[in-house]
Amino acid sequence: MRKVYILPNLFTAASLLAGMLAIFEVFGGDPKQACWLIAIAAILDVFDGAIARLTRTASAFGMNFDSLADLVAFGVAPALLTYDFLSETSPGIATGVCGLYAICGALRLARFNVQAMREERKTFLGLPIPGAALAVMALAWIFANERTITTWIPYRAIAPPFIVVIAYLMVSKVPYKGFKSIPLAGRQPFEILVTMIVIAFLLFILKHYLDLVLAAVSWSYILVGVALYLSRRDGLRDAHAGASLVPKRPEPPDNP
Repeated sequence: MRKVYILPNLFTAASLLAGMLAIFEVFGGDPKQACWLIAIAAILDVFDGAIARLTRTASAFGMNFDSLADLVAFGVAPALLTYDFLSETSPGIATGVCGLYAICGALRLARFNVQAMREERKTFLGLPIPGAALAVMALAWIFANERTITTWIPYRAIAPPFIVVIAYLMVSKVPYKGFKSIPLAGRQPFEILVTMIVIAFLLFILKHYLDLVLAAVSWSYILVGVALYLSRRDGLRDAHAGASLVPKRPEPPDNP
């Protein structure tokens, strides 16, 4: 390999750097800044994939480089952020759940690299690790920001089972829609542009409650994917059960 595509890999490198800086902020005792950096890494991760698809510069090198960057920014950084909060009271539980999250994130990325050209062309098989990281990070961000909420919702009690569920969803077979299924190059209906402008305006208005907005969006994404998967599976089960109850038409007797 002598040549690589520069533009998408620069965004991937920036995402990796943001993840590293988030880890440094966790060690430096500033979890809020670490949350911001993980969110920035997620934005850069969206851009590198979109640019690679728009410019047709996707490559095996870029895919593997992106997975390595994702492991740092969305696997190790959120795990250390969560460990920083949980280790004060339950170091053993913190080690177990955060280690499980990081391992499942690595397994998720390894499976994606193998299946990217087959099963995961249009949908993701299992919760994508950026979505998992944003959900875990949003929970920690709320705990660091919203003291009124955490007085009646104990973070250290709900975080461990929540992270275990997120880790399982990453390696599960629950399908999730991704940004790669949205066509960006061609013309789109005018309403889509208006909707995007309204969303950007709402985010600007709610910028002081960005942690709550991020939590609502990421958790809704996770729950909707699970709900659609369960409803689809129940529908297939009912269809199979109905087919088995249909009486078979008797075969005519053979002519003598």
